[in-house]
Amino acid sequence: MEEQVDGNFLLAQCLKDQGVEYVFGIVGFPVIELGIAMQQVGLHYVGMRNEQSACYAAQAMGYLTQKPSVCLVVSGPGLLHVLGGMANAQVNCWPLLVIGGSCSLDHEGIGGFQECPQVDLCRPYCKYSARPPTASLIPQHVEKAFRLSTYGRPGVCYLDFSSNILAGQIPKSSVINVTKCPLPPVIYPNPNDIRSAVRQLMKAKRPLVITGKGAAYGRAENEVRSLLSRTGLPFLPTPMGKGVMPDTHPQSVASARSLALQMADTILLLGARLNWMLHFGKPPRFSSDVFIIQVEICAEELHNSVTSGVGIQADIKTTLDELTKELGEWKYNSQSEWWKQLTANKNNNKETVLKMAMDTSVPLNYYAVFHNLQELLPKDCIIVSEGANTMDIGRGMLLNDYPRHRLDAGTFGTMGVGPGFAIAAALWCRDNAPNKKVICVEGDSAFGFSGMEIETMFRYNLGIIIVIVNNNGIYSGFDEDSWKDIRENGHATLVNPPLSLSVNTHYENMAKLIDQGKGFFCKTIPEMQTAVRLAMEIKNQPTIINVMINPSAGRKPQTFAWLTESKL
Repeated sequence: MEEQVDGNFLLAQCLKDQGVEYVFGIVGFPVIELGIAMQQVGLHYVGMRNEQSACYAAQAMGYLTQKPSVCLVVSGPGLLHVLGGMANAQVNCWPLLVIGGSCSLDHEGIGGFQECPQVDLCRPYCKYSARPPTASLIPQHVEKAFRLSTYGRPGVCYLDFSSNILAGQIPKSSVINVTKCPLPPVIYPNPNDIRSAVRQLMKAKRPLVITGKGAAYGRAENEVRSLLSRTGLPFLPTPMGKGVMPDTHPQSVASARSLALQMADTILLLGARLNWMLHFGKPPRFSSDVFIIQVEICAEELHNSVTSGVGIQADIKTTLDELTKELGEWKYNSQSEWWKQLTANKNNNKETVLKMAMDTSVPLNYYAVFHNLQELLPKDCIIVSEGANTMDIGRGMLLNDYPRHRLDAGTFGTMGVGPGFAIAAALWCRDNAPNKKVICVEGDSAFGFSGMEIETMFRYNLGIIIVIVNNNGIYSGFDEDSWKDIRENGHATLVNPPLSLSVNTHYENMAKLIDQGKGFFCKTIPEMQTAVRLAMEIKNQPTIINVMINPSAGRKPQTFAWLTESKL
């Protein structure tokens, strides 16, 4: 009798053959046997507590490794829960494969268990969404999904598998065999575009280089560092472009961000998009006549929002190599009026921030917490961060000297990503840098989205340090006396303001879900310093440090509103 193979094993083996290493998910009907098959073929299956967190972890692993991991979910509600994570990965341009089980084909249309139009629902959040019609075509669809998730602009692909396809047996000889997907092709820049870009950079009076997440994903840090060190150009990182050049580098003008953007006459944009995070490249945040040199892998992104002076569709590493060669020995004048303006603005802003950081009176402010946390963090730690003020202020205070060492809410501004991202980062460290620390810095509101993943961290022995900056609310909360007055003045559902959360919530007690778990409640800088030092010594299990701050603490005064206002 001819050898048979079932859909579960075939799918698992195809994923392994294409180079998938990690699967994050929650199993249930009809993917329980698929999860087991994945482990049997040597894939690392990580069981999470929520589908969204599983999706966040899978996409972060994709960002860190340049190849998709899998998010495995059950039918119906399981798939619906993961759509937020899929949208986040698609907007962030991170590779991800989502695999969903679905009801048996003969149950469709008559009220099957968790019946749901899953392929159609996923299409808006994917580059490719499909259901293989037969088990014999599984290899073809897996290869295509893997390829589309990594080629061009990375993104999400969804594959749907009915229960009868997964459980069914087919002759091994009927399987359509495919080869392993090759690495994405390298696109070289047009030489004329390189020459045009170089001419503009050489004549610019107020140049600026912006390093984006695409430069980090593209592993272009060596090329960026070579270009900037040779030319002496000022640079500004986007949030997840931090570390492509060290934040501590003297050419960084992050602390003069508003001035740099507003006054630059020429901007070299490396793997960043002119979306809301860069104020669309428009006035008043940018000069009305700024000349933008845009380096982008995706042709459709060129000239989006503004018309770039030079649009280069190419691989970022090859483009930087060509720019550096063409620039030769040219170096920007370090004594220029532009550098003097930037330096004065940097120093002024740093002085303002330092004054706030030195104020360690209780209740604490954000700047004091982050300044003293930064003093204790290893320079090579991976920082995961989410929240409103927690993330935004932390971007400037918590420094990264290495690329891909910051993970945050990103382009889609998604809350709840922190624990999933931290789990992926810790697993990546386990494989690649066992002594590296993962620090997950959360606002109290943000932590509430996915806090139960603390159990996942314990289960997989992950030594993640979670620091919760707790202001009793969303953006802001209330102090104990104000909260008491509110609670005593009427029915809680009528008087609790929408931004408020409970006062002095002891999130650190969640670390005690497991025997010997450690959590710390801190109100002063010395208490936080002690907690951080102790947490650094703890290995193979998570720690929660819950730091209380002033509920009304905020940012330093801003030159502009954080979000460019619509003109409609």
